[in-house]
Amino acid sequence: MTSLDKPTDHGTTDQGSPDQDSDSRAVTEAALFEAFGGVRGMVETVAPGLLFVTIFTINKDLHMSAIAALAVSLVLVVVRLVMKDTVKHAFSGVFGVAFGVVFAMMTGNAKDFYLPGMLYTLGLALAYIITALAGVPLIGLILGPVFKENLSWRTRNPGRKKAYTKASWAWGLILLAKCAILFPLYWWADTTQFGWVLIALKIPPFLLAVWLTWVFLAKAPAPIDVFAEMEAAEKAEKEREAERRAP
Repeated sequence: MTSLDKPTDHGTTDQGSPDQDSDSRAVTEAALFEAFGGVRGMVETVAPGLLFVTIFTINKDLHMSAIAALAVSLVLVVVRLVMKDTVKHAFSGVFGVAFGVVFAMMTGNAKDFYLPGMLYTLGLALAYIITALAGVPLIGLILGPVFKENLSWRTRNPGRKKAYTKASWAWGLILLAKCAILFPLYWWADTTQFGWVLIALKIPPFLLAVWLTWVFLAKAPAPIDVFAEMEAAEKAEKEREAERRAP
């Protein structure tokens, strides 16, 4: 097992070597990049809304704007499929855009294109905060499988549980602050102004939350690789079985 796979003694104050710290931060960066989609995930998040507000700003045509946004989100999924890459981020974008198109078409109000995403953001903010209060921080549920630790952090790695709790609070409060800006503008601003503000607020809060998550986890104990533990246990069991069967 590597230094990142071994359970950490939380009662000691010894620090890891610089190489171990560097490896831990590299693993954390890679896991966050995988979990949140990286640069391509951000492009897939922004592109449909950006195209919608750009077209609507030019010609005020709700139908053309909505169809273009939905089309580009579908193209992004096709690109993922052709490249045999994971499609979860692109598919989530398609569903979000589709709901926005349905809302906008039903009401005839172009601003309603953004309403499902705003409601989702509000719900996600509350989920982060409620799960942090409940002792099962949502960010830990998301990143646990990525780090191959599953839920071991809940009972076996209190330092990581604390880091996940802090990160969940950060995500929840940042998203709530975003909602506190967007919901009043939804009522007061016109469609083009609101759309451009929303696009401007897509990436910066997300990057801030990801950076804070990285800061908290980089200082936390290393994850316990439960998959490696299970493999080791299976190997040991097979060896014991072989010994029992040996003459």
